[in-house]
Amino acid sequence: MRYNSLEDTTRMAAVMHDLHLIHTDLKPENILLVSSDYVKVPDYKVSSRSPKDGSYFKRLPKSSAIKVIDFGSTTFDRQDHSYIVSTRHYRAPEVILGLGWSYPCDVWSIGCILVELCSGEALFQTHENLEHLAMMERVLGPFPQHMLKSVNRHAEKYIRKGRLDWPEGATSRESIKAVLKLLRLQNLVMQHVDHSAGDFIDLLQGLLRYDPCDRLSAREALRHPFFTRDHHRRSS
Repeated sequence: MRYNSLEDTTRMAAVMHDLHLIHTDLKPENILLVSSDYVKVPDYKVSSRSPKDGSYFKRLPKSSAIKVIDFGSTTFDRQDHSYIVSTRHYRAPEVILGLGWSYPCDVWSIGCILVELCSGEALFQTHENLEHLAMMERVLGPFPQHMLKSVNRHAEKYIRKGRLDWPEGATSRESIKAVLKLLRLQNLVMQHVDHSAGDFIDLLQGLLRYDPCDRLSAREALRHPFFTRDHHRRSS
């Protein structure tokens, strides 16, 4: 995991939000490396299985500088907003629940992207709303009551007696299994981060807060110790 690429992903959202723009479709496919140059380094995890073969390498980019593409869905904050935005895996809970959305929906997407950069897999691999919400609760804990009580008519079917209609509303046993196999956020990160795990987990918990009013802004995220302490380490 390269700290620069994580910070640049957050910084570009902060710049857009300063311009009163909401990208609404942040995902790894829309965040590209500026340069395709790379260096080959031994991949010890793979080569250790076959130490006699020295052909196992991984390619690391020489630069972590990024650029954002696909502004087709970008909107100004005060423009009329459509009901659904963001690609499924990176869609914020307020969008699914029909609570309205603004800059924080980009921040949620960034949180999902950072987990994916860390683990190599999308955090919420689903294509169905109720399962998606259940996955969120599995990874991040229960939704606050005030959000569940404020859902719009499109999302009312996902709520029963003040909580998610899960697992009762699951479409299949496979869906239940897909949710149950997920780890809590901190346990997931600890599998892949060998240092600064505490700061990284704390940053992700701020980016992935359910209530958009409580979620870190992109600018606040840039001031988080995960980034500021890394600057100190690199400059010392």
